[in-house]
Amino acid sequence: MGAHLAIYPGSFDPITFGHLDVIARGRRLFDELVVGVGRNPGKSPLFSPKERVAMARTLVDELVRKEPNGCPVTVKPFSGLTVDFARAVGASAILRGMRNLSDLQYEIQQAITNREVANVETAFVVSGQSFAYTSSSLIRQITAMSADMQALSTMVPPLVVEKLREKKAAGHPVLERLRADRGQEENDA
Repeated sequence: MGAHLAIYPGSFDPITFGHLDVIARGRRLFDELVVGVGRNPGKSPLFSPKERVAMARTLVDELVRKEPNGCPVTVKPFSGLTVDFARAVGASAILRGMRNLSDLQYEIQQAITNREVANVETAFVVSGQSFAYTSSSLIRQITAMSADMQALSTMVPPLVVEKLREKKAAGHPVLERLRADRGQEENDA
C-alpha cells in the first residue's frame, strides 16, 4: 500500500490554535499532510491569500520544530473545489476538525459528497474542549469589537495577534463592516 497523503483544507482567516491542534494530530495519522489555504470568491477575507499562506507556513514550521515526531507538512494555496485540490496533490483523505454537533452535521454531508464525487475519504478529529467554540469568524468579530486584543491570546498564536492588531490599526474594511453591523444590530434591538 502506498503512502497516505491527506489534505487539511480551510480558509484560515486567521489560523487559530484549534487549526494547529488538528494539524498536530493529523501528523500522527498520515504519512504526509498538505494544509490547503483556500480562496473562496464568495467571501471577503481579512487576510489576503498570500498573508494567510505566510502565517500558516510560519506556524506550521514552528509546530514541526517543536514536535519532530510526525509526518511532514506542506502549506499550499488553492482555489476551486476541495476535491479537485485533493486530486491535484494525490490525497486519499481530507482531514477535518470537529468542534461541536453543528460541525458534525455539515461535515458528514460534505464527507459523503466527497466520497461519492471523488472517491476521497474524510478523517475527523474531535477538537479539544478548549477549542470547541473558537472559530476564525469569532476571532474577526473580537478583533473588530474589542479594545483588548490580548483577549485573543488564548485562541491564536502571538504572530496572529500581531497581524490582527495591524489590520485593526489600518482600519481594514472587513473589521469596519463587522463593527458597523454590530452597531446596527444594537440599534435595531
